[in-house]
Amino acid sequence: MKLILRALYTVLLDTVRVRSIQFTITLSFIFITVLVMLTVSLVLYNKFSRTAEDSAFLNTQQIVDQVQINLENYIKGMADTFQAVDQKIALSSGIPSDKLLEQLETIASTREDIVSIDLFTADGELVTGINATEMRKNTRLTDQSWFKSAVENPNHLTFSLPHIQNLFKGPYKWVVSMSKGVTILKNGRITDAVILVDVNFKTLDDVFRTVSLGKKGYVYIIDDSAGNIVYHPQQQLIYIGLKYENVEQALKFSYGKYMDEADGEKRLNVVRTVNNIGWKIVGVSYLDEMITTTKEVSAFMIWLLIIVLIFVLLISAFMSARITEPIKRLRRSMEMVEKGDFDTYIHVRGAAEVEQLSRRFNLMVSRVRELMEQNNLEQETKRKNELEVLQSQINPHFLYNTLNSVVRMVGSGKNEEVVKTITSLSKFFRISLSKGKPIITIQDEIEHIRNYLIIQKMRYKDKFEYEIDVEEEALPYKTLKLILQPIVENALYHGIEYMADEGSIQIIVKVVDERILLQVKDNGVGMSEATMKGILSGAAKSEKGSGVGVRNVHERIQLYFGREYGITMESELEEGTTVSVWIPKTLSDE
Repeated sequence: MKLILRALYTVLLDTVRVRSIQFTITLSFIFITVLVMLTVSLVLYNKFSRTAEDSAFLNTQQIVDQVQINLENYIKGMADTFQAVDQKIALSSGIPSDKLLEQLETIASTREDIVSIDLFTADGELVTGINATEMRKNTRLTDQSWFKSAVENPNHLTFSLPHIQNLFKGPYKWVVSMSKGVTILKNGRITDAVILVDVNFKTLDDVFRTVSLGKKGYVYIIDDSAGNIVYHPQQQLIYIGLKYENVEQALKFSYGKYMDEADGEKRLNVVRTVNNIGWKIVGVSYLDEMITTTKEVSAFMIWLLIIVLIFVLLISAFMSARITEPIKRLRRSMEMVEKGDFDTYIHVRGAAEVEQLSRRFNLMVSRVRELMEQNNLEQETKRKNELEVLQSQINPHFLYNTLNSVVRMVGSGKNEEVVKTITSLSKFFRISLSKGKPIITIQDEIEHIRNYLIIQKMRYKDKFEYEIDVEEEALPYKTLKLILQPIVENALYHGIEYMADEGSIQIIVKVVDERILLQVKDNGVGMSEATMKGILSGAAKSEKGSGVGVRNVHERIQLYFGREYGITMESELEEGTTVSVWIPKTLSDE
């Protein structure tokens, strides 16, 4: 069952092809509510239907039981009346007599349903009676069933089937005859006789007609011995064969119930047996009337389900809209960020999860905005540095000064120094260009700074000496090009140029663990702590030089290799400056 419901839910979602959270919440609310309502309705319907049917069965049984009690009481009353008549006749010393007739009239006056009280001899001669009219001739009295039963079963009270009384002149009445064979003292002789008390059947008919078993239900009575119908509300239709009752089935029961079908309609039949008379009461109830209440409950359940469904639809739509509104607002903000609007900010409102998500979104957008600003700044700095490097490659002052020195050397006839200077200048520019590559080997970088120092040595003569000490192990590793030239240029222009004594520049390259250390040491005038910090932070700017400063080298190294690398400086006034350049050990160009 669970798998079927899950499959149905999945198929429904796949069918509508709508995946919004609001739709899913609304559909889930409706699905769960309808499922619960259907389950509860089915349980209540089955319970109520079963209870209604049981109540209908019980009601039919109770009505038939009440009819049985009333009929038995009525029969008992009739039997008591007959017994009173029997006693008066038995105690009468002389029959017929006026006293006996007076007593019989007194008994008859106690009940309105008594039609006649008569006493006949076994030959059918009327002995006495309370009838006001004369007896008809040719009544074939002795052939009548009640008479024969009394003669054949003396001292036993018998009840006849309803029949038309035809013994006396006057209106024909539908009666039930009580008869009994007795012995009387007539004119001083013992004589066999038959007591007859006729009771108007209309009284019973009126009682049975008041019984109600629905609009179509009814009660009928059959004779237990032969199955003859004693009473039926549609007696005439029975007689002419337009209606049929399955009395054979009823005769199988003394006390019980069974279902049958008549004219395509199912009926409940409840059977009860009337004591001392041999009659069976059969109560008939039609099943469609019994389940009318069930149909009304079904209609009520359907309308209730529809109303609840509409109510749940409205509530779920409202609730899902309230729940999904913050998510929709977050989606719209994300779309704005997607379009490039990083100034988007979400006002935190809604459920705890939504508030947390909104805060994280604001933090994420803020962080992205910071990273983008930082990236833009770095890209701008990188372009600026690259431009400055390019400018340093074609520094017109350096080229002019070098060529001017060459001219003076040519004029002095120093051909050998001219060749050395031009050769160094050629190698200097070849490595500066490096086919546009930003990364070169440390060996090329050392060759580049060596040619630079040779050229500057030609210009400044004995102003300074230099020394280059490089470990062989460090030569194959890669580095950014032209990182030593600005440092050496600063040492030369700002540390040594104004010294009265000879200056010294020492370049050391070695491998330290997983890093490469390139150091430039000079014995120049040095600088203060504040000046060193200003150089690296960019706060201090040189008034002279090529414009490619130490800070430029520091930023280039950190842009390419990360912030754990770069430049550190140590300096002391009148003692000199040591600039250390740290780069990673790498053999790759990247």
